[in-house]
Amino acid sequence: MPYIKLEDHLPGVTGLLEFSRKTSEPLRELTQLLLRGPSTLTEAEREWIATLVSHKNKCVYCATSHAAAADAFLGEHHTTQTIRSDYATAPISEKMKALLTIASQVQESGKSVTQVAVDQAKQAGATDLEIHDTVLIAALFCLYNRYVDGLATIAPTDENYYEAMAKRLKENGYHRPAQGYDHLKK
Repeated sequence: MPYIKLEDHLPGVTGLLEFSRKTSEPLRELTQLLLRGPSTLTEAEREWIATLVSHKNKCVYCATSHAAAADAFLGEHHTTQTIRSDYATAPISEKMKALLTIASQVQESGKSVTQVAVDQAKQAGATDLEIHDTVLIAALFCLYNRYVDGLATIAPTDENYYEAMAKRLKENGYHRPAQGYDHLKK
């Protein structure tokens, strides 16, 4: 049960963003820019960063949501599942593995990021902007994870919920739907 009064039909971060739309708009814009804006990293790769950080933070709602979003872009589940369990063995590029190492270090603490990890990412072909964005996405999802779990929001257990959310995120990004969320009421 959430610690504050949230709409019953809006679990996780969605309920929090609706609760305080004044603070949610800048968060939504930053998330949209980082996860859907122009980048040399694909949408799925950026969702993997959000997934891994959320998984390591044990935020079920965010880890499940962003894994589903990555899977929606990929059209398969295996890669994201492997990233969550052991990204070093995942069928992804060495550059992405190096960036996920940096994201994992950010999840621990900003001061955990090492020059060695950054150098390895650069040697694997990562640009300064990709390293910057990886750190910022990882930091943003630490914020989201603590926001979602710090207010004890609900994480649905129904896979269909996350598949529907992934479809919305793939098609519409992180902007608030113009019609709001009343259509999600049962």
